Amino acid sequence: MELIKKDKSKRIELLDALRGLAIVLMVAHHFLYDAVQFLDAPVWLFHNPVFDVLQLFFAGVFICLSGISSNFSSGNLKRGLFTLTVAGVVTGVTYAVGMPIIFGVLHLLAVCMIFYGLTQKLWQRLPQGILLILFLVLSFLSQHIVSTVTAESDKLWILGFHTKAFISYDYFPLLPWFFVFMTGTAIGYFIKAKKFPHWFYNAKIPVLPAIGRYSLFIYLGHQPVLFVITMILQKIICH
Repeated sequence: MELIKKDKSKRIELLDALRGLAIVLMVAHHFLYDAVQFLDAPVWLFHNPVFDVLQLFFAGVFICLSGISSNFSSGNLKRGLFTLTVAGVVTGVTYAVGMPIIFGVLHLLAVCMIFYGLTQKLWQRLPQGILLILFLVLSFLSQHIVSTVTAESDKLWILGFHTKAFISYDYFPLLPWFFVFMTGTAIGYFIKAKKFPHWFYNAKIPVLPAIGRYSLFIYLGHQPVLFVITMILQKIICH
C-alpha cells in the first residue's frame, strides 16, 4: 500500500488508478458484507460466483500493484516494518472487538516488502522475463495445492493450510499471494525500464488515482465508517 505521498509528476497515474479501483471495490465488498450481517440483506449479495471471482481478481491486482511499486522504491524494508507495525495494531483492535484479523492483506504486504527489501538487489540481477514466468506459474500452482490439500492442523496457517477452526476475518496467506506480489516486482522492472507503451505512462484518469494514493488510510478507516453507516441504516429500517 502507498505509505508516503510522492511527487505526482513522477507517478504513473494508471497504476494509482488501478489501485484506487481495487480499493473502491474492496469498500463495496465490505459494505455488502455488513448489509448481509446487520441489515438482513440476501446472502447472495455477498456470496455469489461473480463477486467471489471479482474479489479474488481485484485482491490479486492490488497485491501485484504493491509488488510493482516496490520495484520503484529503495526503502522497502522501512515501508515493510511500518506496515507490519500498523498490521499489528489492526490485529490488536480486531481481537478486542471479537473479529480478529490474524494475517490480513496488511500483514501479507508487510512480510513481502520486508523480504523484498532484504533481497531486492539479488532479484534485480536475475533475468526478469524468466522470473515473471516463474512467479506466475508458482502463483497458480501454489493456489492449486492450497485448495486441494486438506490440513489436519493449523500449524501452517501462514502458508494457507488450516482447519475449519481457524478464523481470520481478513486472510491472505503467503500461498499463493507471496508469488502474486513477486510477479508484480518482475512486472515493475519492465515498467521502470519504459518497456510499456507510451500511453501507459501518460494516461490521465480522474478521481481514482487520488484514491489509490491514500489506499492505506482508506483501508484503515473504511470499516468504522461503514459500520456507522450500517447502524444508521439499521435504525431507519427498523423504524
